[in-house]
Amino acid sequence: MSQRNRDLDIPMQVKQEVRAHAHSERHRIHVELQNAAKEISGGTDPADVHEPGEAWKPMHHHDPEVAKNKLAKRSATKRHWKTKMWKRRTAMRQDRAAAIRQARDNAGLVTY
Repeated sequence: MSQRNRDLDIPMQVKQEVRAHAHSERHRIHVELQNAAKEISGGTDPADVHEPGEAWKPMHHHDPEVAKNKLAKRSATKRHWKTKMWKRRTAMRQDRAAAIRQARDNAGLVTY
């Protein structure tokens, strides 16, 4: 069975709640950007208009300590066969084996 999210200190949130929160954040940012655009098009100096920036992102998007913790946890539990590099190498090995098999089969069928 999967061990995903078993080592987190906080309990998992319901998926619908997470999606609703993300939706409301996106909506709030969109409204703020619309208001800033209206003010600028209305003649206000762009330097005087408050534009939502980094502070509007949730804390986990720009907190370096949270990022370090997540990276440490991910690298400790990452399975090497789930990485893109591993999949690419596996596909290359399979392609090479298929090419060798095909060359061997074609070498036996050559007639003079």
